[in-house]
Amino acid sequence: MPDAAWMPMVTPGHYFTRIARALARIGDKRLGPLGFATAQLPVLSALRQGEKKSQTELARWAKVEQPTMAQLLARMERDGLVQREPDPADRRSSLISLTESARAKLPAGREILLQGNAEAMRGLSDAELETLLGLLERVLANVEAMEG
Repeated sequence: MPDAAWMPMVTPGHYFTRIARALARIGDKRLGPLGFATAQLPVLSALRQGEKKSQTELARWAKVEQPTMAQLLARMERDGLVQREPDPADRRSSLISLTESARAKLPAGREILLQGNAEAMRGLSDAELETLLGLLERVLANVEAMEG
C-alpha cells in the first residue's frame, strides 16, 4: 500500500522539476543547431550586449559554484562561443565576452526560446498567464529566501 503521506504528484515542486527538466531537454534540442545549450543561457544573457565579466561575476549571476562555471566556460570557449582577455585591473584574472559568432546567433536563439514559451503557455488566457507569473514570482522569492 502506498504511503499516503508521500504523494509527490500533488506537490508543486514535483511539477516545477518536471517542467524545468522538460524545458531544458526541448531547449537543448532546439538550440543545438545554433551551437547553444540551455545551461549556457545565463552566460549568454549576461554577456549579450557585449559585456565583459569575470568568471566570479558570471558564477554569481548564474547562481552556480565556481567549478561549475569554470567547466561551462571552458566548453563554451572550446566551442567558439566565448573568449577571454586579461583583466586590466587584475592580471591574475580574465574577462569573458561572447565571440562575434555567438552574438550573431543570439537573435535566432531568442526566437527559439520565445516560441517554446508560447507553446508551453498555449491555452492560457492573458489573465491566467498574468496570474501564473505573479504566483511564480512569489514562489521564487520564497525559495530564494530559503537559501539565505
